Amino acid sequence: MTRTKTLHAVFDGKVLKPEEIADLEPNVRYLVIIERKEAMGKQSLWNVLSEFSGTVEGPEDWSEEHDHYLYGVPNREKGRR
Repeated sequence: MTRTKTLHAVFDGKVLKPEEIADLEPNVRYLVIIERKEAMGKQSLWNVLSEFSGTVEGPEDWSEEHDHYLYGVPNREKGRR
């Protein structure tokens, strides 16, 4: 199971030091994604949305059958609205 945790850290030139308790297991490999804190929140909503537009993969009938894929309702019959 993959869990995501966000924490703020300061780089002292050699090591990243968390600003709060990390609560991580020792000797476990983690994937760390670095994002500069000053850059956070400076993008407009439209810029953020445009980064993700067109990136969701799904079935071809996603727009017609979204209730089926999201909520498990039965598929619509072809040609019936």
